[in-house]
Amino acid sequence: MNKEFIPYEQALALKKLGFDEPCLMYYDYSCTLVESGVYEYKAPLYQQAFRWFREKYNLLGYVSQATISKGKVFMFGCNEGNDTLFEDIDSDFKTYEEAELECLKKLIEIVKNDTIGSDGSSVVLFKLKSISSI
Repeated sequence: MNKEFIPYEQALALKKLGFDEPCLMYYDYSCTLVESGVYEYKAPLYQQAFRWFREKYNLLGYVSQATISKGKVFMFGCNEGNDTLFEDIDSDFKTYEEAELECLKKLIEIVKNDTIGSDGSSVVLFKLKSISSI
C-alpha cells in the first residue's frame, strides 16, 4: 500500500507550498511512513496531491498511454483550465507510476517557480515538446 503515497521528497515540497490536508499516513524523522506518533511531514496519497493542485491552483496533471514503434509507453501533461501548460511526450515512461511521479514533480516545479500566481492565473506557459519523435 505504500506505493499509493507520494515519496518523502515530494511530501516535503508540498508542505513548503502550503499543503496541509488531513492524511492517513505521515513521514517520521527517518523518512519512514508511519500511521501515527511523532512525525515530520504528512504523506498524502497521489490522488490527494493531484486534487490539491486542481483545487488550489487550477492545475490538472494527467498521465496518458500511447502505443508507438517501441511498444506501450506513458507520458504526462499539465493543463491550467483548458490551456496546456506542459506536455512531456518525449520521455516514454515504461510504467504509469513513473509518469505519475514525474507529473507530480512538474506540478511542484510550476508552482515553486511562481509560474502560477497565488490566484491561480498563469504567469508563464511552457512550450509543448515536439511530437515528431514518436
